[in-house]
Amino acid sequence: MKAVKEQVSDLKLIERFRKGSIEAFEELLGRYEAKIFNLAMRFTRNQEDAEEVLQDVFATLYRKLEGFEGKSAFSSWLYRIIVNAAFMKLRKRKQDHTVGIEDLSPAMRQICVEGDSLSMARSDTISVTRELREILQAAVQKLPGQYRAVFILRDVDGLSNQEVGEILKLSIPAVKSRLHRSRLMLRKRLQRYYDDFTGVRADVPLKHLAAANA
Repeated sequence: MKAVKEQVSDLKLIERFRKGSIEAFEELLGRYEAKIFNLAMRFTRNQEDAEEVLQDVFATLYRKLEGFEGKSAFSSWLYRIIVNAAFMKLRKRKQDHTVGIEDLSPAMRQICVEGDSLSMARSDTISVTRELREILQAAVQKLPGQYRAVFILRDVDGLSNQEVGEILKLSIPAVKSRLHRSRLMLRKRLQRYYDDFTGVRADVPLKHLAAANA
């Protein structure tokens, strides 16, 4: 029986890169490229900007990987770089960064409500329409930066409170507080739309706004 090749750990690849292996760096990039792009899309909601964030993250990794000390997980360190690059891109935009649904990637068009957060009792007759998806996406984009970051990392990307805290340098109570407030802000923004679409009040705090991965 042919032995299964064991995947080299991130730390091993980083060690090899420090010794001059460009191949190790390229393998590390290949391992995380999709994750970087998907997260950038969730923050920027624009494919061109997400691609620029991806390139910015690659450049930052090349410059800073030598100094990675391993005090936190590499994935947490990388997430912090992605979030910073995405916010930098958003700050550089002078105009409103909200875009139409057709400008989004297929993955982002799949955005939908999950779980019992909106108590959709009439699920047999209710579908999340294009208009509603736009409303949901726009509502997330209007959250203040740090609240949006916590919401996307925690509820969309599914990271733990501890992981989000490490990435954003927040205490776990602070993560929980910002997550709770972001859900309340979203519920308030979306209330009248859900009344219009379903006739059902969103009395339970919004929990999950999930985008399928590309």
